[in-house]
Amino acid sequence: MAGGQLAGVDMATLAEMAVEVLTTADGREKTALGRRHAAAWFASRAAGAPLDIGRASPPDRPARPARPELLSPRDMPRRRPGSLAGRLALLHAVAHIELNAVDLHWDIIARFAHVPMPLGFYDDWVKAADEECKHFNLLCDCLEAHGSQYGALPAHAGMWRAAEDTATDFMGRLAVVPMVLEARGLDVTPQMIDIFRAAGDTGAIAALETIYAEEVGHVAYGSKWFHFLCGRHEMDPKDAFHDLVRRYFHGALKPPFNEEKRAEAGLPPDFYWPLAEEGAPEFGKNSRKSAD
Repeated sequence: MAGGQLAGVDMATLAEMAVEVLTTADGREKTALGRRHAAAWFASRAAGAPLDIGRASPPDRPARPARPELLSPRDMPRRRPGSLAGRLALLHAVAHIELNAVDLHWDIIARFAHVPMPLGFYDDWVKAADEECKHFNLLCDCLEAHGSQYGALPAHAGMWRAAEDTATDFMGRLAVVPMVLEARGLDVTPQMIDIFRAAGDTGAIAALETIYAEEVGHVAYGSKWFHFLCGRHEMDPKDAFHDLVRRYFHGALKPPFNEEKRAEAGLPPDFYWPLAEEGAPEFGKNSRKSAD
């Protein structure tokens, strides 16, 4: 059978579903499809007949809508977050990050389907992909509530670079995407929430608080399965993480770090401080001192 079976209906494999999401251009359509596929996966798990993981060939780059215009970082316009235009630009930038996160989560399922992994890995990753779909839609709703929309402003062109750099390295992908890039979201989101709280934008506050709470789980999934693979290959997780981040991540990590949420997600300070711009603090002292 090409795929799993649910209620007597043949289903595509999970890897094929992932490619279908990746090759859908419109953001709202992409996320609606992703949420349907996530529901199908969990329905199959609840029925005791999980969909086959299968094999598929993901595109080198996901399909994207005609807008937003993608610009290099140096060409991105700068706006002050204290103004409405600045806050809309911030929401737009985060929406762009979340749309890329949707594709990153589905891409890892399709691209590394040849690596034998427990079903729990797919449970975690499909759940995270589903939540990223929700996050993108929440931010689009916020933009539309202010008369704007995703695509109305230019966006960062380099968001897919981490995926390209780690296209053949499963552990590298786990190290760089959830354990570095998503962990960075834990560092910066509280400050973003403060900006919208000062403006009294309750819709944006609610959306960002949801994202903040759920991203802890996404980082935790990355750490969990990175450690699993290190155990499989008899590698020291901290040394492997440092090696892979230095190989694939461009530049040093930027403090200050949200040490509480990073710890909650399974990232201890000796994983990330040695990779920081200012180097590692002396552990046992207040490591936040180096970040202030």
